[in-house]
Amino acid sequence: MADTDGRVAAAHERRGPDGSWTRGQLRTWHLSTILPPLAIVGVVLVAVDARSWWEAVVLVPGLLAAMLVVERWTAGDASRVALPCLIVVAAVWPLGVLVSDSHTAFYGLLIVGPYLVSQLPGNRAPATLALCGYVAAVGAARLLVSRDGVVEELLRCVAIPTGATALAVGCMIANQRFYEIIEQSREREAELAVVRERMRFASDLHDIQGHTLHVVKLKVALAEKLVHTDIDRVREELREVRALVGDTISQTKELAYAQRRLNLSVELENAKNLFEAAGIRVRVDREADVDDRGGELLGQVLRETTTNILRHAEATRVRITLSETGITIVNDGAGTEPVPGLGGLAALRARVADNGGELTVEQKDGRFLTSARFPRVRPGVRKDDR
Repeated sequence: MADTDGRVAAAHERRGPDGSWTRGQLRTWHLSTILPPLAIVGVVLVAVDARSWWEAVVLVPGLLAAMLVVERWTAGDASRVALPCLIVVAAVWPLGVLVSDSHTAFYGLLIVGPYLVSQLPGNRAPATLALCGYVAAVGAARLLVSRDGVVEELLRCVAIPTGATALAVGCMIANQRFYEIIEQSREREAELAVVRERMRFASDLHDIQGHTLHVVKLKVALAEKLVHTDIDRVREELREVRALVGDTISQTKELAYAQRRLNLSVELENAKNLFEAAGIRVRVDREADVDDRGGELLGQVLRETTTNILRHAEATRVRITLSETGITIVNDGAGTEPVPGLGGLAALRARVADNGGELTVEQKDGRFLTSARFPRVRPGVRKDDR
């Protein structure tokens, strides 16, 4: 049951509420639709405002810091770079105002500041006021060095930057709330999926034990009636009751450990459906079949590997190859971090070894490989030979 819950939760972890978006797809969409326009606008502003190479040197760091935050935001990992980048863009604004006469030098601050404010817990109003106050105060300092009209400078360096910053904060907070709603919906959907799976488990348990208990009740009642008239028949009925109870205990254990009706063909289809539902391209190469003894263990390896891919990888492609002697699953999106604990596969490695096989895992160049081999398992019959 825990295995099933984990597979359901892992699949929903990668899906949006409509089942169509994965984190990788959302990152790609953000990178292609948000980052290029922001970068182009920033380059144009630097090109227009910088009248010499040293003025460009003053303005470019703010643009680069802002683009770094945007890129890390699309990856869901901007928290580590946001504060250093804020310091950079906050320094570029006064340099632009007082040194290079750039009233658009606040562009980097316009991106990084609202992002950080939107990430704050609780009441964000004080942080918004502080950010807008800083932008306005720095802009007003332009009056100390400018020979232009006061109204014009206040408009260019105070009103427009401060208003744009306040608007950007509002948009970022609304955007953050939007994603919070999506996350809540996704969590509810995952919870419902787990509830449905538990209901299926309860139904299967009822099917197994309900029928058995009913039959046991009838046989015990019959034995009671015959105990004084046909002792041989009573013994036979009790033997059948014992066998029936033993079989029911075995079926209940299999159900509890998610092994009931487990076979490789079903697991291949389930894995394919889960990957496709998570937006992952999957290719299945079934070169041959293995016998039932090997097939059950290979099915468990495939099930555990599917869960690990959905939980721990940012996979976009998975290839499953079934040969005469085993199965190999390769996925991309493994990242560069060390291989996680993978406790389920570690437990299966001992079972596979006990059956004369070998389970190996390998992570290299962003790819993760899981392979289970049974050299001494009698090969199945090829489909082409049937």
